[in-house]
Amino acid sequence: MSELRLTTLTLPTAPVGPVNPLPPLFGGADLHQVEDTTLADEEMRHNIGYGRVPSVMPYLMQDGYTRERAPAEHPVAVLENATLRATFLLGAGGRLWSLVHKPTGRELLFRNPVFQPANLALRGAWLAGGVEWNIGTIGHTPTTCEPLHAARVTRPDGTPVLRMWEFERIRGVVFQIDAYLPDDSQVLLVHIRITNPLDRTVPMYWWSNIAVPEAPDVRVLAPADAAWQFSYDRRIRHVGLPAPDGTDLSRTTLSRDAADYFFDVPAGRRRWVTALDAGGRGLVQASTERLRGRKLFLWGQGEGGRHWQEWLAEPGHAYLEIQAGLARTQLEHLPMPAGARWSWVEAYGLLEADPGAVHGDDWTAAQDAARTGLDRLVPQSVLDAELEAAARWVDQRPDELLQAGSGWGALEQHRRHRAGEAPLTTPGAPFPDRALGPEQAPWLELLDHGSITAADPGLAPASYQIDPAWQEPLGAADGWLAQLHLGTLHAHTGDHEAARKAWLHSVELHPTAWAWRSLAALAAHSGDLDEAARAYREALRLAPALLPLVLESAGVLLRAGHPREVLERLEALDAAQRATGRVRWTEARAALQAGDVERCGRLLHEGIEVADIREGEGSLHELWFAHRAAQRSAPEAELPSAYDFRMLGADAPH
Repeated sequence: MSELRLTTLTLPTAPVGPVNPLPPLFGGADLHQVEDTTLADEEMRHNIGYGRVPSVMPYLMQDGYTRERAPAEHPVAVLENATLRATFLLGAGGRLWSLVHKPTGRELLFRNPVFQPANLALRGAWLAGGVEWNIGTIGHTPTTCEPLHAARVTRPDGTPVLRMWEFERIRGVVFQIDAYLPDDSQVLLVHIRITNPLDRTVPMYWWSNIAVPEAPDVRVLAPADAAWQFSYDRRIRHVGLPAPDGTDLSRTTLSRDAADYFFDVPAGRRRWVTALDAGGRGLVQASTERLRGRKLFLWGQGEGGRHWQEWLAEPGHAYLEIQAGLARTQLEHLPMPAGARWSWVEAYGLLEADPGAVHGDDWTAAQDAARTGLDRLVPQSVLDAELEAAARWVDQRPDELLQAGSGWGALEQHRRHRAGEAPLTTPGAPFPDRALGPEQAPWLELLDHGSITAADPGLAPASYQIDPAWQEPLGAADGWLAQLHLGTLHAHTGDHEAARKAWLHSVELHPTAWAWRSLAALAAHSGDLDEAARAYREALRLAPALLPLVLESAGVLLRAGHPREVLERLEALDAAQRATGRVRWTEARAALQAGDVERCGRLLHEGIEVADIREGEGSLHELWFAHRAAQRSAPEAELPSAYDFRMLGADAPH
């Protein structure tokens, strides 16, 4: 009997923490710039250059977490039938956290033993493990550490459905995830739909990011004889499978370096990917045709890759990722026409295949054996029939709301009503007014009264907008806050001069740290470091203890050649702030630039742990080597493993 229930899961947890109040005006998105597309075909080159965003705005960054963990309860939804038990982490983007095959007791996914945010997502905070649902733009989705709306729905045949949905603010679309386990199903079924309610085409991106355990006996298979490789040198290469350079990349523990391999699945072949152990068993993911792409990500066996694995989980818990997406690679966006609705069905279950064939030297025979096992587990006709049947219940209203997500969908409904536009046409994914909260309050005021006010100019605005639909009401409103928001909207659209004028007007009406910081960030983005330093000093005069502002300004002040000023500002922080890893790294960097090699060395020797170090960020090892170089007479020494996050020195999609 299929069942859906709510419960809690206790995990050692480092809370995501508060958002950074400073909007990421000119950065913060996981842009994955590709420097060499020579080997890509025309379609891929077009899609790589299409749909890029200047930042993750209107979302704010989530960088308030630490490395300190304590047991905490997390709300989860559990779907269960006689064969599978699926656990969804409702507070973290609806992530499928665990999928257990009950007859064998086998966990099919990599189930992280800890809840530890790390800096890999578009907004910073990201979790390793399970299946993550990624939408919007290249990188780990803005909702990955946010609660989604969740509800119980009942299919016409009585099967309970876990429905999760949200309004995605970068693209202005609605996505809906329906997960269910029919009584006799050997696979978890997930129906996904994206709705573009706009009257224009929008760039679209979706990847289901699946983590599975990594081991020497695990082999990754997909229905492809070649792959598009993208590594940390930012070049695309087309390579044959399985061993283009003599190393079998389908066995991830043989590879030294981290890399992405996007399987080049020919048209007409069934869409699937799997990771199988020595017995020919493991998780398989398959889908209907729209989910075109398949990918393998591996961390590699280098010191940096192993360190990242431990950083994201715990020692002894290695994983790899098999993924599925709309485009052939994660470097691309696809055009989604106005009013379009894109749907597909995914299946997750235990694949059993001939171990001799799947681990043999014949790559074609290995693929055939896996596909044969998949066809036994769930024929393609079943998935196609599920997609067709879903059309009859996908817009069915929920039976019971289980969790509220954000209030942004409800606000969009209000905006559309005020503007005389059609409402969001997603009756099965409603956005109730009770989800509205403090983040939406200023915008409701603007819609209802034509004004937007702040109770205290010393407090940062709780939210921002980038939709051009808000430009006219903001332009008609009075006050420093309206001008601040108007400048932010202009900056996102690329009209930097209009942004500067709006922020200057905001300062004239009422000087705030928020407008001065925006002017400083614009000057730094434009390369005027002297003007940026001046504006940051004005912002710091109004908010001297705001740690994100102190750290952001420190980076510019160091570039402008003011290391001693940075040290003075860091020394003015309280003891708790000074103890954070990012502050200690900034202090060591400023000390080295000021010529105080001993102070830098002391900090490095005591230890610097930067909780929000970014994938591909070289800050720690570069500082260590710079300090060694400054100690001209010091003996040679190996880079401490705690400072080794090296991959190949640049970001890669993950």
